[in-house]
Amino acid sequence: MENTIEKKLQALEKLQEIDSNLDGIKKVRGALPEEVRDLEDEIAGYNTRLEKFNDDLKSIEDDITNKKTAIKDSEKLIKKYNEQQMNVRNNREYDAITKEMELQALEIQISEKRIKEAFIKIEAKKEEIKETEVQAGERKKDLKVKHEELKQIISESEGDENKLLDKRKKATKDVDDRLLVAYDKLRGNARNGLAVVSVKRAACGGCFNIVPPQRQADIKERKKIIVCEHCGRIFSDVEFVIEKEKPKRTRRTTVKKKKV
Repeated sequence: MENTIEKKLQALEKLQEIDSNLDGIKKVRGALPEEVRDLEDEIAGYNTRLEKFNDDLKSIEDDITNKKTAIKDSEKLIKKYNEQQMNVRNNREYDAITKEMELQALEIQISEKRIKEAFIKIEAKKEEIKETEVQAGERKKDLKVKHEELKQIISESEGDENKLLDKRKKATKDVDDRLLVAYDKLRGNARNGLAVVSVKRAACGGCFNIVPPQRQADIKERKKIIVCEHCGRIFSDVEFVIEKEKPKRTRRTTVKKKKV
């Protein structure tokens, strides 16, 4: 049983060491990957906005076309009514046709007004498109610079990272499935990425809370998996700090001089 627990803890220690080295590589990259993702999301947002603007523009242009068609239809009706007026038999028919002509003339006025308003909307929409394209272009330039920086950093550490990832893949096979799930969960919740820690100076190496002496003794024996009562991290060992002995103070002896 002892050997089994010992091997489990050794496997966890090895995995933690690999992951800590991978964390170190990611730390060197800093916030660059996140900045790149943010810029990519921002550019995607600009593209979506441009698509909407272009759709709005097409809708306005289609509306202008429809209004122009309506004007032509009204003009044809006015011409038709004008011809009919020449052949009316009484005033009632004449007034009825006149009202239809006035109605179509009003429709033409409304359509012309709507067309003018639509052209103003088109100019405003084109201005919005232009501004958005400029903003998107600037962000694309920023993204290109950040991509180059990230590419440079990755190329410098890619070899080491790939080796570590390969080691990690092999190391996970030596860890019990249930322990691996718990380990990954702990690492995900821990800011420093530490799931497996030692007791240092009588305190947890992760959250720095004091570990009682009896618990330290149990951890040292490695007969069972023991976790921190405060943060839940897995204890792998206890590191004892050997303090240097202070040099003993020597008593100074005074020699009495004989009187001559």
